[in-house]
Amino acid sequence: MATAATAAAMMARTGGVTVSYHDSVSKLQAFDHRARSPFDRSDWYGLLARFGTQPLVAMAEQGRDAAALPLTRTASGLASLNHWFAFAWRPLAAPGPEGDALLLAIARDLRRQAPSVTMDYLPEEHGTAERLRAAFRKAGWLTRMEPRDVNHVLDVGQRDFATYWAQRPGPMRTTLRRKAKKVEVEILVEFDSSAWQAYVEIYNRSWKTGEKDADLLEAFARREGALGHLRMGVARHEGVPVAAQFWTVERGTAFIHKLAYDEEFKRLSAGTTLSAALFEHVIDIDAVATVDFGTGQDGYKRDWMDTERLRYTLTCIDPLQPAAWRLLARKLADRLASRLRRG
Repeated sequence: MATAATAAAMMARTGGVTVSYHDSVSKLQAFDHRARSPFDRSDWYGLLARFGTQPLVAMAEQGRDAAALPLTRTASGLASLNHWFAFAWRPLAAPGPEGDALLLAIARDLRRQAPSVTMDYLPEEHGTAERLRAAFRKAGWLTRMEPRDVNHVLDVGQRDFATYWAQRPGPMRTTLRRKAKKVEVEILVEFDSSAWQAYVEIYNRSWKTGEKDADLLEAFARREGALGHLRMGVARHEGVPVAAQFWTVERGTAFIHKLAYDEEFKRLSAGTTLSAALFEHVIDIDAVATVDFGTGQDGYKRDWMDTERLRYTLTCIDPLQPAAWRLLARKLADRLASRLRRG
């Protein structure tokens, strides 16, 4: 099997489609025009590589058409090149039969590369998860699709902020009315070192555990600021930063990445005031069509959003490879144990 170090030199041609493997993400720049989120772009994958995740890009080409799966090697096979911070992972392929054919070619050739492929946080919208499952099934893999998490979104439609806010739960609206004047809100659309430092300090004083991969997150925020996508909010009480949020806006969608408030000032409900201000900004000024609150089972997200979408894990196992049998046996054992626990 190929290693990531030699992958760039490997190439196969099947049915008029050329499949190649690359240990650099530079080839992904050709797909940036299809990005639906910051986590589809080549510069995001470049950050993952820069901060320690070794990429293995599987790419299929036929004439002017191309498709790619950004992957990485694991102890048991291959997995999507992903990070806990990303909202979703998608194949980079054009919709329609041409893109399907290229994904099928990649799926067939990947059987020469690994006994298993696991793709995580696949979205259900646009048929993405089922499209990948169909390609791998047709290529001879055994596949299992399982719900992974829930994604919370708001479809803004024709609403302005005032209309949206009038539809929020009564306790939220009451909280804002009573507490809004207790903090001053600042919204920045460029990266500001002092605002970022305030966010870091607030996060460290919040209810959350220490920030994982803080350097990667800051590099991401700096890049989004340089692109004009950043929306950074800071709430202060008597000049002291007490809440901060990190959003981005891109292609008609606002993405809510991180939020935190200082536990010492919880009584001020500064997080609610700051969120309302940022919602107003992205709806009335940026005129977004969608607000994406990422993943997680947090109940408070339902107060702000109106739609939930599933994210899936797709596990693909090659039944002809002995190395996959152990993984298949473990999956079956886990499933049996789960059924026994449920009674």
